Amino acid sequence: MTVPNPASESLKLGISACLLGNQVRYNGGHKQSNLCSKVLSEHFEFIPVCPEVAIGLGTPREPIRLIGDPAAPRAVGTVHREIDVTDALAAYGERMAGELQGICGYIFMQQSPSCGMERVKLYQANGAPTPGGSQGIFAKAFCARHPDLPVEEDGRLNDPVLRENFLTRVYAYARWQELLRSGLTRQSLLDFHSRYKYQLLASNPLQYKALGQLLGNLSQHDLGELAPRYFSALMTALKKCATRGTHSNVLQHISGYLKQALSREDKAEMNQLINQYRNGIVPLVVPLTLLKHHFRRHPDHYIERQVYLQPHPEVLSLRNAL
Repeated sequence: MTVPNPASESLKLGISACLLGNQVRYNGGHKQSNLCSKVLSEHFEFIPVCPEVAIGLGTPREPIRLIGDPAAPRAVGTVHREIDVTDALAAYGERMAGELQGICGYIFMQQSPSCGMERVKLYQANGAPTPGGSQGIFAKAFCARHPDLPVEEDGRLNDPVLRENFLTRVYAYARWQELLRSGLTRQSLLDFHSRYKYQLLASNPLQYKALGQLLGNLSQHDLGELAPRYFSALMTALKKCATRGTHSNVLQHISGYLKQALSREDKAEMNQLINQYRNGIVPLVVPLTLLKHHFRRHPDHYIERQVYLQPHPEVLSLRNAL
């Protein structure tokens, strides 16, 4: 059983150019990510961006750092403070937010004063670091224009749970874009939400109920106003990582659709594997594979359309480590 996925070769992701091995860093080097450059690059089309080079800073160059107010830091030269590229980086972020309309996600270089998403080193006027840091200038400007776009930092993607969560959101974003291109209707919106029922229950059970309430009495609302609100709430809900507990709950719910079809022995085996997953003995792919096997033998139209069964292409093997 497979749930249709957007063609992975058509999905584009923005990425900090240094993560692909491009020698664009201040010291003429790079920060190549094996995960991005050797694994994910086989499945996605990366669009590399280096905002510092793009605004005219040379390679190699004097490095920049963030100083001042955490909410509105300035990006200045580490030696020559008169070099201030804050406005240029912010303007480039807004420009690229407009140009990169076809992407379904973005991977940023962590700790970068231009590209870091959070906890970027921030210094006070006397040179002392400010606790908590700030956000890279380019990343902040870019994300402000695309608040629903899935974004993540390269280092965090080494965590299998965060990696699976990010790419689940990437494919949700792609599916929504496909829905908009095909023509959004009230029925297609309800259908989209229905397909995401169990994925939402795994990520954020409370938000699933809230989103259902948002779509209540849909005919009485303006679709053009409601749909963007729904999608923003969906993407926010999916940012929360599913746990072994919530995954196990969803597996139990889905297996309930087989209660009339399975023998006592098959039910016992299914429950045993779900409990073994809940207790950390086996990865998620084990009970999920058995569940798919049973649904191939005993199809259920509602379940086979659930995104949860395959939120991303199986070839990515993202659930093998969960």
